Amino acid sequence: MIKSSFSGFAIQLAATLCLIFPLLAATSAARADRCDELAQQLKAQIDGLTIGKEAVNQIELKHPAVTRAALGCTSRNITNEVFAVTDVRKPAPAFYDFVGRAAAQVFTIPLDDARNGAARCIKRIGLIRGYSVATRYRRLDIRCSWTKGETMVSISRERDS
Repeated sequence: MIKSSFSGFAIQLAATLCLIFPLLAATSAARADRCDELAQQLKAQIDGLTIGKEAVNQIELKHPAVTRAALGCTSRNITNEVFAVTDVRKPAPAFYDFVGRAAAQVFTIPLDDARNGAARCIKRIGLIRGYSVATRYRRLDIRCSWTKGETMVSISRERDS
């Protein structure tokens, strides 16, 4: 008698899981599709950009002006994120251009605003404000840091509550 009630429970559990898993897979696939589509738009807008490996919430980007770059996909508390690293203390104008174009495309803001926000953040790095600076510019959260070997910029926007 115990065996028959357990098998009934197992059948109900299996049926429930069969209904839930396709729903979960569809929502995560839709999120990944939007992120892939955004990466393809970036590739079409920025010359020399290639799309690399995909991780959990990140797509690796490759460009001659940066050492490393990534597009962070939507998560619980941010919409998207543009991340770029260069191996020099004072980045070249091509680095600012890449970061500005990527941020302008991802966050639909003017190119000059995105470029100025990144440049403004990097200019603030130093002895007075420290080697890790976080600023807010045109509703974007911009974080910059500098180590002996590289300069990093991360641009994101918080979700509206």
